[in-house]
Amino acid sequence: MIKNPSFDEEKFLWEKGYNFIAGLDEVGRGAFAGPVVAAAVILPRRFKINGINDSKKLSSKKRKMLSDYIKQNALYYFISEIGLGYINKHGIGKATNKAFLDCIEKLDSKFDFLLIDGYKLKNFDSKLQKGIIHGDSLSVSIAAASIIAKVYRDELMVKLHAEFPQYNFLGNKGYGTKYHRVAIKKYGLSKAHRTSFNLAKYT
Repeated sequence: MIKNPSFDEEKFLWEKGYNFIAGLDEVGRGAFAGPVVAAAVILPRRFKINGINDSKKLSSKKRKMLSDYIKQNALYYFISEIGLGYINKHGIGKATNKAFLDCIEKLDSKFDFLLIDGYKLKNFDSKLQKGIIHGDSLSVSIAAASIIAKVYRDELMVKLHAEFPQYNFLGNKGYGTKYHRVAIKKYGLSKAHRTSFNLAKYT
């Protein structure tokens, strides 16, 4: 049976006295090009789910509509973008962790507990966080974060497409599709590509 995101995780924490639960997710970790983007969202208890789901399961039109809805109704939300300079110097793992930590720093003291898609964060109190595998399919707060992060990053990739149309960032958003791999082999790497990734085999 397909299960859609719910407030089960959040309700468990609310009952334990945690009032402000932040959901965190990232987008772009596995892409060949472009930044990695993370988002944190704190939703009110009476928030209506309204079809929110893992961003990958939604159409671009639905994501945009839900992104606007989430931003309008969330208690707090923040988005962090880590660019190619940091990714190429430190690697995608550290860049992703930094994106999450930047969101937490922006939240300041507005949260009591973190629900994070996939894993716990390094350099943060382990007692105040929970990593959830496939969290964007289980927790509404994480799914909401995945949506606003995805919409934000997709808009950035549309702008990069205008600069580097030969790679079709408009369609692949920087991920390693067959078209993108062929384009790398034909045109080489652009300034939008991640040199820290092993992309040389496609050139």
